[in-house]
Amino acid sequence: MNHDPGAGVSGEATASSEPLLKLRGIDKHFGAVQALYQVNLDLPAGQVTGLCGDNGAGKSVLTRCIAGVHQIDHGQIFFEGRPVHIRTTRDAASLGIETVYQDLALADNLDIVQNMFLGRERLRRGLLDEDSMERAAAETLSSLRVTTVRSIRQPVASLSGGQRQSVAVAKAVMWNSKVVLLDEPTAALGVVQTKMVLDLVRRLRDHGLAVMVISHNLNDVFEVADRIAVLHLGRMVAEGPASGFDRQSVIEYMTTGGKNGRSSLPVGATVKESA
Repeated sequence: MNHDPGAGVSGEATASSEPLLKLRGIDKHFGAVQALYQVNLDLPAGQVTGLCGDNGAGKSVLTRCIAGVHQIDHGQIFFEGRPVHIRTTRDAASLGIETVYQDLALADNLDIVQNMFLGRERLRRGLLDEDSMERAAAETLSSLRVTTVRSIRQPVASLSGGQRQSVAVAKAVMWNSKVVLLDEPTAALGVVQTKMVLDLVRRLRDHGLAVMVISHNLNDVFEVADRIAVLHLGRMVAEGPASGFDRQSVIEYMTTGGKNGRSSLPVGATVKESA
């Protein structure tokens, strides 16, 4: 696939009955430990899916399976309605799946443009094409309405937490991205910076991307999520429209797997029976 900076943030959300990314029956083992059991998940285009779960629920493992860091043991991944095999991060990137991890993986000593093109630098006649990279970086930041940075040539070390997160997200969506996975995007951010990042998540959705937000902060999840999926001990115990959930029901699914109150299943949500 030819990666075209800026292409991932053009166009509007389109309605489709088929989720952009669909996981069915996903199992993942690490030796004798089974981390994921028959996990099903839908990530529709133009929607934000909040993935919730307690520590050890399998959120990071599931994210890394989608991102190509881990290979699934059993099950099937469908992308745009066709079965695909994601064995490496390069496979995921070629489909348009990008991940922003909690540590952001930004180089403090490099400026914003250098970070956004790190490992994907543009060359012209054997030299770095600085002008082209600057234009593409500026256009991507502008399209996402990231306007708080002083200069795209300022070192990342000089940015606030919210600005760093914005740069990391912009870097992810430059490369024909269709799916963006955000791991704890508001962790350790203040109120103002959290609002900045949540607004950015909404803009990704409005551009038609399928967004998955992994977060412990239920306030943030309910602020931006169109859909909610809950993992409990490696099993997907509930998934459905966010409007059908409340905080108490999500906490119950996170802590008990829903075993103590199946009668209160949110409207439109589905439950997977645990073995």
